[in-house]
Amino acid sequence: MKILAWSGPRNLSTAMMYSFGNRPDTEVMDEPFYAAYLAATGLDHPMRDRILASQPTDPAEVAEICARPPAQHSYQKHMAHHMAAGMPLDWTEGAVHLHLIRHPARVIASYGVKRDEITEDDIAFAAQAALYDRLGGLVLDTADLRAAPEAMLRRLCAELGLPWDAAMLRWPAGGHAADGVWAAHWYGAVHQSTGFAGVEGPLPHGTRDDLLRAALPYYDGLKARSLTL
Repeated sequence: MKILAWSGPRNLSTAMMYSFGNRPDTEVMDEPFYAAYLAATGLDHPMRDRILASQPTDPAEVAEICARPPAQHSYQKHMAHHMAAGMPLDWTEGAVHLHLIRHPARVIASYGVKRDEITEDDIAFAAQAALYDRLGGLVLDTADLRAAPEAMLRRLCAELGLPWDAAMLRWPAGGHAADGVWAAHWYGAVHQSTGFAGVEGPLPHGTRDDLLRAALPYYDGLKARSLTL
């Protein structure tokens, strides 16, 4: 089985990759289109030069890598906005799609810690909604995952047709061998973790209300389709 996990940044996407990566039957992949996305858009992201040097920048080459059949199961972590105009999507055929979502107020606050300038494209709610409309799949709100990790992961595995493996609940601190080079900038907190954090506090307020208003309709639309217990 090939699982393509789509999200924007700061959606517990790395923790989910570690969760699946701790299964002995599953190989994981970390944002394989990142370098191709930077090359295509010319955007100046943290560690841009190192990212461009670490991965293929030809989208067709990346698509060929992503389309290869896994030995048993694979979990590919993808950012929705990396599928910029002109990026191929035919390689996604036959895969199972999982869309991870998080309330945009939390995404904006978390992303703002790492970058001073934020656009709607950066947090990718519109891009993710467009991918869901095209590809379909399962939706998981990571707030529900944090509230009940085992129950939600069991439900997800049942929907995917994967046997439950309790190894998904814990992983070693310090990162994963599949981490992209950008982990040094983005993954500090998850590298210190060994499992899913608990329930978050109240929603943050007053940070980029313009972005929040733009993102909320997309989040609400996906939230209405998310897995429940």
